[in-house]
Amino acid sequence: MSLFWRIFLLNAAVLVAAGALLLLGPITVSAPVVLTEALILAGGMALMLGANALLLRLGLAPLQRVTRAMTTTDLLSPRPRPEVAGEGEVAALIETFNSMLDRLEAERATSSARAIWAQEAERRRVAQELHDEVGQTLTAVLLELKRVTGHAPEPLRGELAQVQEITRGSLDEIRRIARRLRPGVLDELGLVSALTALTTETPAPAGLTVRRQMDKDLPPLGEEAELVVYRIAQEAVTNTVRHAGATSLELSLRRSPHGVELRVRDDGRGIGDAPEGAGLRGMRERALLVGATLTLDTVATGGTDVRLDLPVRNGSA
Repeated sequence: MSLFWRIFLLNAAVLVAAGALLLLGPITVSAPVVLTEALILAGGMALMLGANALLLRLGLAPLQRVTRAMTTTDLLSPRPRPEVAGEGEVAALIETFNSMLDRLEAERATSSARAIWAQEAERRRVAQELHDEVGQTLTAVLLELKRVTGHAPEPLRGELAQVQEITRGSLDEIRRIARRLRPGVLDELGLVSALTALTTETPAPAGLTVRRQMDKDLPPLGEEAELVVYRIAQEAVTNTVRHAGATSLELSLRRSPHGVELRVRDDGRGIGDAPEGAGLRGMRERALLVGATLTLDTVATGGTDVRLDLPVRNGSA
């Protein structure tokens, strides 16, 4: 039955019931209308309107659930779909809305995957060029400066030595940037070593204590899943170092009942009511790529708790 006919029949049933009461009941209307009859008619009208409103609310309740789902849906935070309830057009509308969400999430996941992996490929290329081109050029400059310093007169040796130190510092910075763009240790030594290097090499402000707790017997995750875990940890650690004003940072990677759990906690100022930026949205997009669940909470005692639950099935993520 279409929605039009359902609403029409609901209103018709109320009107027919009211007409039957007037025809068969003891109620009469005289001319002119006396006060008692007017009160009875007003009460009957109120009952009719109340019954009509109740029936319409029951009939349109599924549409209200769909409306709430439309206003709260976030493709980066999938939630249970609205339950298919009602009949006819109402049920068809809910099914169509759920199908639309499935299609949008699939399309977004595909486009996000292409963009993120293209970004990773570009990072790999830039890191390789920094290491091979700029790094080797600075190394050659450093060696040439060392050779020239040995033959330079004494007044110039101090200045050349200072230039050497500046060049050496620039070379170290280039290498650090290249490692952040594409951590070679992740490919060579694995996720645990890469996270250890991340917490060791990230410049931390004075007063920040970093602790690590990582299991050694983690299940195999696969190259893509390991890269996602590393990037999310990198973003969380960077946010803490740059913006949190924390004195304690704890990074843990543990085996969980269903896979692997990454957790980054600090005692800083927390997220608060700040709008979600590109960094946090990027973390959510990466988590969705491997079917993981990302949770960001503000700790009751202050600080931020970032948790990534990565399921592992059949020995691989």
